Amino acid sequence: MSCAFYLCMREFIVVGHKAVTDGQFSLNDLPGSAGRMDIMCRCVNSALFLSHDLRRDTIIYLVLLGAPGPPKIVRFSGRDVRYLNPDERSSGSLIKKALELKAAVRWKESTPGVWVRQGGLKDVLAELNLDTEGIVSGLYYLHEDGTDIRGEMEGTLYQRTIFILGDHEGMTADEEHIIVNAGARSLNVGPFSLHADHCIIVVNNELDRKNVRKWCD
Repeated sequence: MSCAFYLCMREFIVVGHKAVTDGQFSLNDLPGSAGRMDIMCRCVNSALFLSHDLRRDTIIYLVLLGAPGPPKIVRFSGRDVRYLNPDERSSGSLIKKALELKAAVRWKESTPGVWVRQGGLKDVLAELNLDTEGIVSGLYYLHEDGTDIRGEMEGTLYQRTIFILGDHEGMTADEEHIIVNAGARSLNVGPFSLHADHCIIVVNNELDRKNVRKWCD
Protein backbone atom coordinates (compact mmCIF):
# COMPACT_ATOMS: atom_id res chain seq x y z
CA MET A 1 0.00 0.00 0.00
CA SER A 2 1.32 3.44 -0.93
CA CYS A 3 0.21 6.69 0.63
CA ALA A 4 0.13 10.25 -0.65
CA PHE A 5 -0.49 12.20 2.56
CA TYR A 6 -2.60 15.22 1.69
CA LEU A 7 -3.39 17.88 4.29
CA CYS A 8 -6.65 19.74 3.86
CA MET A 9 -6.75 23.17 5.47
CA ARG A 10 -8.33 23.20 8.93
CA GLU A 11 -9.32 26.25 10.95
CA PHE A 12 -10.65 26.66 14.49
CA ILE A 13 -12.59 29.59 15.94
CA VAL A 14 -12.69 29.67 19.75
CA VAL A 15 -14.79 32.21 21.63
CA GLY A 16 -13.42 33.35 25.01
CA HIS A 17 -16.16 35.24 26.82
CA LYS A 18 -14.01 36.41 29.73
CA ALA A 19 -10.62 36.57 27.98
CA VAL A 20 -9.20 40.07 28.34
CA THR A 21 -8.73 42.33 25.35
CA ASP A 22 -5.57 44.16 26.39
CA GLY A 23 -2.07 43.02 27.28
CA GLN A 24 -2.18 44.15 30.90
CA PHE A 25 -2.30 40.72 32.46
CA SER A 26 0.15 38.50 34.28
CA LEU A 27 1.52 35.36 32.66
CA ASN A 28 1.59 33.93 36.17
CA ASP A 29 -2.19 34.25 36.50
CA LEU A 30 -3.74 33.34 33.15
CA PRO A 31 -6.94 31.91 34.68
CA GLY A 32 -7.55 34.97 36.90
CA SER A 33 -6.12 38.29 35.75
CA ALA A 34 -6.44 37.31 32.07
CA GLY A 35 -10.04 36.06 32.24
CA ARG A 36 -9.47 32.34 31.64
CA MET A 37 -6.86 33.02 29.00
CA ASP A 38 -5.46 29.63 30.02
CA ILE A 39 -8.28 28.03 28.02
CA MET A 40 -7.32 30.02 24.95
CA CYS A 41 -3.66 29.04 25.37
CA ARG A 42 -4.49 25.36 25.64
CA CYS A 43 -6.63 25.60 22.51
CA VAL A 44 -3.74 27.15 20.58
CA ASN A 45 -1.42 24.34 21.61
CA SER A 46 -3.98 21.62 20.87
CA ALA A 47 -4.67 23.06 17.44
CA LEU A 48 -1.09 23.56 16.33
CA PHE A 49 1.25 21.07 17.98
CA LEU A 50 2.34 17.63 16.91
CA SER A 51 4.89 15.70 18.97
CA HIS A 52 7.94 17.10 17.17
CA ASP A 53 6.46 19.61 14.76
CA LEU A 54 3.69 22.11 14.13
CA ARG A 55 0.57 21.60 12.04
CA ARG A 56 1.39 23.76 9.03
CA ASP A 57 -2.12 23.28 7.64
CA THR A 58 -3.90 24.82 10.64
CA ILE A 59 -5.07 28.30 11.68
CA ILE A 60 -6.76 29.15 14.97
CA TYR A 61 -8.72 32.32 15.72
CA LEU A 62 -9.27 33.42 19.32
CA VAL A 63 -12.29 35.68 19.70
CA LEU A 64 -11.69 37.59 22.94
CA LEU A 65 -14.73 39.27 24.48
CA GLY A 66 -13.59 40.26 27.98
CA ALA A 67 -12.65 43.59 29.56
CA PRO A 68 -11.79 46.29 28.79
CA GLY A 69 -13.10 45.87 25.22
CA PRO A 70 -13.85 46.27 22.38
CA PRO A 71 -13.69 42.62 21.25
CA LYS A 72 -10.52 41.48 19.51
CA ILE A 73 -9.44 38.51 17.43
CA VAL A 74 -5.99 36.94 17.66
CA ARG A 75 -4.96 34.63 14.82
CA PHE A 76 -2.22 31.97 14.92
CA SER A 77 -0.99 30.35 11.70
CA GLY A 78 0.82 27.03 12.04
CA ARG A 79 2.65 27.66 8.79
CA ASP A 80 4.12 30.99 9.87
CA VAL A 81 4.28 31.06 13.66
CA ARG A 82 7.63 31.37 15.44
CA TYR A 83 8.68 31.43 19.11
CA LEU A 84 5.81 29.14 20.14
CA ASN A 85 6.55 26.35 22.61
CA PRO A 86 4.08 23.71 23.86
CA ASP A 87 3.18 25.34 27.17
CA GLU A 88 0.52 27.83 28.24
CA ARG A 89 3.00 30.52 29.20
CA SER A 90 4.54 30.54 25.72
CA SER A 91 1.25 30.95 23.86
CA GLY A 92 0.09 33.38 26.57
CA SER A 93 3.16 35.52 25.95
CA LEU A 94 2.43 35.70 22.21
CA ILE A 95 -1.21 36.60 22.88
CA LYS A 96 -0.08 39.27 25.35
CA LYS A 97 2.27 40.82 22.75
CA ALA A 98 -0.53 40.84 20.19
CA LEU A 99 -2.92 42.59 22.59
CA GLU A 100 -0.31 45.21 23.44
CA LEU A 101 -0.60 46.52 19.87
CA LYS A 102 -3.16 49.17 19.03
CA ALA A 103 -5.59 46.98 17.11
CA ALA A 104 -7.65 48.22 14.18
CA VAL A 105 -10.24 46.64 11.89
CA ARG A 106 -7.42 45.25 9.74
CA TRP A 107 -4.93 42.63 10.82
CA LYS A 108 -1.64 43.67 12.42
CA GLU A 109 1.19 41.18 12.82
CA SER A 110 2.68 41.24 16.31
CA THR A 111 5.19 38.38 15.99
CA PRO A 112 5.74 35.98 13.06
CA GLY A 113 2.55 34.02 12.50
CA VAL A 114 0.45 35.91 15.05
CA TRP A 115 -1.95 38.71 14.11
CA VAL A 116 -4.54 40.83 15.93
CA ARG A 117 -7.52 42.92 14.87
CA GLN A 118 -10.69 44.38 16.34
CA GLY A 119 -13.82 42.32 15.87
CA GLY A 120 -16.02 39.54 17.15
CA LEU A 121 -17.46 36.23 16.00
CA LYS A 122 -19.58 37.74 13.23
CA ASP A 123 -16.55 39.57 11.83
CA VAL A 124 -14.29 36.53 11.65
CA LEU A 125 -17.00 34.42 10.01
CA ALA A 126 -17.60 37.14 7.42
CA GLU A 127 -13.88 37.39 6.73
CA LEU A 128 -13.47 33.65 6.15
CA ASN A 129 -15.57 34.05 3.00
CA LEU A 130 -16.96 30.54 2.74
CA ASP A 131 -18.06 31.12 -0.84
CA THR A 132 -14.53 31.52 -2.21
CA GLU A 133 -14.59 30.24 -5.78
CA GLY A 134 -12.86 26.91 -6.31
CA ILE A 135 -12.50 26.10 -2.60
CA VAL A 136 -14.84 23.49 -1.12
CA SER A 137 -15.40 24.37 2.55
CA GLY A 138 -17.18 22.77 5.47
CA LEU A 139 -18.34 24.84 8.47
CA TYR A 140 -19.15 23.08 11.74
CA TYR A 141 -20.25 24.09 15.24
CA LEU A 142 -18.98 21.77 17.96
CA HIS A 143 -21.86 21.21 20.34
CA GLU A 144 -22.97 18.38 22.62
CA ASP A 145 -26.34 18.13 20.87
CA GLY A 146 -24.86 17.89 17.38
CA THR A 147 -24.55 14.91 15.06
CA ASP A 148 -21.72 12.50 15.79
CA ILE A 149 -18.63 13.65 13.88
CA ARG A 150 -17.88 10.19 12.51
CA GLY A 151 -21.29 9.79 10.94
CA GLU A 152 -21.63 13.35 9.62
CA MET A 153 -18.21 13.54 7.98
CA GLU A 154 -18.08 9.98 6.64
CA GLY A 155 -16.84 10.11 3.06
CA THR A 156 -16.33 13.88 3.22
CA LEU A 157 -12.95 15.53 2.79
CA TYR A 158 -13.18 19.26 2.28
CA GLN A 159 -10.30 21.35 1.02
CA ARG A 160 -10.98 23.63 3.97
CA THR A 161 -12.80 22.69 7.16
CA ILE A 162 -13.71 25.23 9.85
CA PHE A 163 -14.83 24.42 13.39
CA ILE A 164 -16.42 26.84 15.87
CA LEU A 165 -16.44 26.18 19.61
CA GLY A 166 -16.96 28.01 22.85
CA ASP A 167 -15.05 28.20 26.11
CA HIS A 168 -16.26 26.87 29.47
CA GLU A 169 -19.35 29.10 29.23
CA GLY A 170 -20.55 27.72 25.92
CA MET A 171 -22.25 30.05 23.44
CA THR A 172 -24.92 32.69 24.02
CA ALA A 173 -28.22 32.61 22.14
CA ASP A 174 -27.06 35.54 19.99
CA GLU A 175 -23.83 33.75 19.10
CA GLU A 176 -25.67 30.58 18.17
CA HIS A 177 -27.92 32.68 15.94
CA ILE A 178 -24.83 34.05 14.15
CA ILE A 179 -23.44 30.53 13.76
CA VAL A 180 -26.68 29.13 12.35
CA ASN A 181 -27.01 32.04 9.92
CA ALA A 182 -23.48 31.33 8.68
CA GLY A 183 -24.65 27.87 7.65
CA ALA A 184 -22.74 25.82 10.22
CA ARG A 185 -23.76 22.24 10.94
CA SER A 186 -23.63 21.03 14.55
CA LEU A 187 -21.29 18.18 15.47
CA ASN A 188 -20.37 16.43 18.67
CA VAL A 189 -17.08 14.63 19.18
CA GLY A 190 -18.26 11.84 21.45
CA PRO A 191 -20.67 10.75 24.19
CA PHE A 192 -19.13 12.85 26.98
CA SER A 193 -18.65 16.56 27.56
CA LEU A 194 -15.02 17.58 26.92
CA HIS A 195 -12.93 20.69 27.44
CA ALA A 196 -12.53 22.91 24.39
CA ASP A 197 -8.86 22.02 23.90
CA HIS A 198 -9.66 18.31 24.12
CA CYS A 199 -12.36 18.73 21.46
CA ILE A 200 -9.77 20.25 19.14
CA ILE A 201 -7.44 17.28 19.66
CA VAL A 202 -10.25 14.85 18.83
CA VAL A 203 -11.17 16.80 15.69
CA ASN A 204 -7.55 16.89 14.53
CA ASN A 205 -7.29 13.15 15.06
CA GLU A 206 -10.46 12.50 13.06
CA LEU A 207 -9.19 14.63 10.17
CA ASP A 208 -5.75 12.99 10.32
CA ARG A 209 -7.37 9.56 10.00
CA LYS A 210 -9.61 10.69 7.13
CA ASN A 211 -6.65 12.12 5.25
CA VAL A 212 -4.65 8.91 5.48
CA ARG A 213 -7.60 6.69 4.51
CA LYS A 214 -8.56 8.95 1.61
CA TRP A 215 -5.13 9.09 0.05
CA CYS A 216 -3.87 5.55 0.61
CA ASP A 217 -4.37 2.78 -1.91
